[in-house]
Amino acid sequence: MKRMISKFLEFSSSNEKSTLILDREIQLDQYCNIDLGIGNRLIQSFDLTKPESCQRYIDKVLAENKATVAYGGYLEKRNLYADKASFSKLGSDRNIHLGIDFWARSETPVVTPVTGKVHSFKNNKVAGDYGPTIILKHELDELTFHTLYGHLSLDSILDIEIGQEFEKGTVLGRLGTTEINVNYAPHLHFQIVIDIEGFEGDYPGVCSEDTLQFYSKNCPDPNLLLKMPL
Repeated sequence: MKRMISKFLEFSSSNEKSTLILDREIQLDQYCNIDLGIGNRLIQSFDLTKPESCQRYIDKVLAENKATVAYGGYLEKRNLYADKASFSKLGSDRNIHLGIDFWARSETPVVTPVTGKVHSFKNNKVAGDYGPTIILKHELDELTFHTLYGHLSLDSILDIEIGQEFEKGTVLGRLGTTEINVNYAPHLHFQIVIDIEGFEGDYPGVCSEDTLQFYSKNCPDPNLLLKMPL
């Protein structure tokens, strides 16, 4: 895996321009950062575990920044998962986010940031999970890695096939509603995975402190690829 990580870092450093991952009609100046980490005092009056309350905070951030998309969250420690039993285990809560979230309106198109083929897809319907999810596999010379797209609409996974190719810049799917993406405000969870470890249509998107060393290496910062301003 060390070799693949090194190859990925080499590949990602070759592009210095920002790569937009949502609707091409949404320009870069319509994106803004958002902090959902436990250290942000501005979110203390919002219960992020409830999608309506979480959406109110997102809307507040978007309005203040005159933006359409709010994004961020890699390795962010969050209270967002505090009410979800599958994220809690005695002494080892999973609350460290392994991807970047892009918070926007449901049905917003998701655009493939790099050419790849469908590795797998699945509707992860358990509360607190991804809902409809697509994983692409990317093979570039000696480099192989995967990108995961979670919280999509149901129709995003209806007419795709394993091995189907999506070229960079083409629409992969659309953001799902709160009901479809299992009780989250609408957003895209975008994650890079070097070794998919046999998972199909799913991969952990949140980890605990005691597994952070492994996952932070196997799931490098997606912004190394996207080059979004932070």
